[in-house]
Amino acid sequence: MPTLRLLITLAWRNLWRRRARTLLIVFALALGVWSMVCLAALARGSVEQQLTSAILNLTGHVQLHAPGYRDDPATEHSMTLDADLLRTIAGDPAVTAVAARVRVPAVLSSERESAGIMLVGIEPMRERGLSFIPNAIIAGRYLESPDDEGLLLGRKLAAQLETALGRRVVLMSQDATNTIADRGFRVVGIFDAQPEAIETSYVFVGRATAQRLLKLGERVSEVALMTADRNRLDPLLARLERAAPDLEVQPWTVVEPLLVLTENVTNVILIIWYAIVFAAMSFGLVNTLLMAVFERTREFGLFQALGMSPFQIVAQVLVESVVLLGVSLAVGNAAAAATLRALKNGIDLSAFAQGFEMIGVSPILYPYATAADAIAANALVLTLGIVASLYPAWRAARFAPMQALARL
Repeated sequence: MPTLRLLITLAWRNLWRRRARTLLIVFALALGVWSMVCLAALARGSVEQQLTSAILNLTGHVQLHAPGYRDDPATEHSMTLDADLLRTIAGDPAVTAVAARVRVPAVLSSERESAGIMLVGIEPMRERGLSFIPNAIIAGRYLESPDDEGLLLGRKLAAQLETALGRRVVLMSQDATNTIADRGFRVVGIFDAQPEAIETSYVFVGRATAQRLLKLGERVSEVALMTADRNRLDPLLARLERAAPDLEVQPWTVVEPLLVLTENVTNVILIIWYAIVFAAMSFGLVNTLLMAVFERTREFGLFQALGMSPFQIVAQVLVESVVLLGVSLAVGNAAAAATLRALKNGIDLSAFAQGFEMIGVSPILYPYATAADAIAANALVLTLGIVASLYPAWRAARFAPMQALARL
């Protein structure tokens, strides 16, 4: 009975009998593996950038609201800021950043134009590591404290309102007594954000300043927090629900369901691409092995005449398939690793920057390779490649020894 070492030796020699054919199928299989790994990294990179951007755009990983706020973000659905609750959240080992905000609809007017916006009152220092705001200032300064009397305005909104840094604007909203509250603010900072809709939708002031304007006292609209891992929130959500049973505790997957849909669509696209690549690869693999089997009909007949069983014939052909797949996977993965390393600084898509910014995608695409995607691609190719090789192996085992030896 041939040993595994002997089978591998025979497989290696048989593969290189037709060097050009073997190299061609190795190239085809390696190209398929390379495309699967690289496409997965590029798709994951695009989705990861969108997720990161959306989470930093005031979403965070978890939000706490008073019941009814998400359906009607008005002052009447604000909640009392419990200092003990805030300390409890900040002290949770899973939480890396937490802040309370005031967020209500408002109207902003300059000397020439007006626009409907969302007024957000923030604690400037607490927003670091929680949102995009501290790192988005392109002109002027960031807010210095919750009592800061200045206002941060988006670059696009400043252009629409025909105003600029240092000018005064008037902010109007409905306060806690259901009357119109208005106040003049000086623009102390201009920020840039992606997508551009953020620049035209939000203005930022100090939280305490917003509370005074809206007569909220110590009430706030929401508490947002960031964690070390956005995909492992269940234990934290359970702790928060126990600590704040009267509030709505919602993860980013509920606050931004479109992001979850985007991630799911990407997974489906990758599965479809994997299926297409494998279908093309399997035809080439089966064809190569069938040709090798028919060319060696007399050889298989001789092996059986010498006592090799049909099972051992099947094993020999399968070993050839595994060796071929192993070489192809090694070459494909090496090429994919080299490609992703060359693209580590990103792919510049600035020629399409305006279109990408409209949907919140950075013009620089950074690949995001994961071990799970690479393992899935390799396991799929190896497993289904072996399955596809069963037919050629079965054909080889069916040769009758005398008939096979009689063939020219």
